Amino acid sequence: MYCNEVFHHIPSHERLAIVDYVYRSLRPGGLFAIWENNPWNPGARYVKSRIPFDRDAAMLTPAETRCMLRAGCFKILRTDFLFIFPRMLFWLRGIEPFVSRLPLGAQYQVLARKVSP
Repeated sequence: MYCNEVFHHIPSHERLAIVDYVYRSLRPGGLFAIWENNPWNPGARYVKSRIPFDRDAAMLTPAETRCMLRAGCFKILRTDFLFIFPRMLFWLRGIEPFVSRLPLGAQYQVLARKVSP
């Protein structure tokens, strides 16, 4: 199961309930991938500030996302940062797989597995 750019729209006090819902929906060993915008990336912050739908959204840091998933009994498998190079630097995109663990990309993915509590 995955969600893309959803959790920053969920009020922070409701996020753990959603994680619990996802946990209960997965079979044992099931995977859950969360894609979010990287608040550490200036480009992502700029774009989000210009979209009316996202003005009230609260971006999550990768550490906050991992902590939220751990609190929901998920095991974190990896965190990857993607979309590091903008269009004008397209010729550098070939090295993105080698630097995807560095917190540079406009988006990040946290991949987690359902484990027994």
